[in-house]
Amino acid sequence: MHTHDEVREELIQTDNEFRRLHQEHQDRERRLDELVRCHSTSAQDEIELKALKIQKLRLKDRMEEMIRTRLGEGRVSA
Repeated sequence: MHTHDEVREELIQTDNEFRRLHQEHQDRERRLDELVRCHSTSAQDEIELKALKIQKLRLKDRMEEMIRTRLGEGRVSA
């Protein structure tokens, strides 16, 4: 039986959609880190922060859905 992390890594390596979602999630995470490090957030920055958090959560939800599907199928390549 494969673990969640093993399936995640497998999908990063083999599934183009998952790899794209993962990259977008990382991009949003980096941008969030940049905004938080600035410490002087304008109203526009606050709007961007909220939007990035929502986008990041949606990406993670989709990736988790794909992982659960793969785990349920028991289909992981060697």
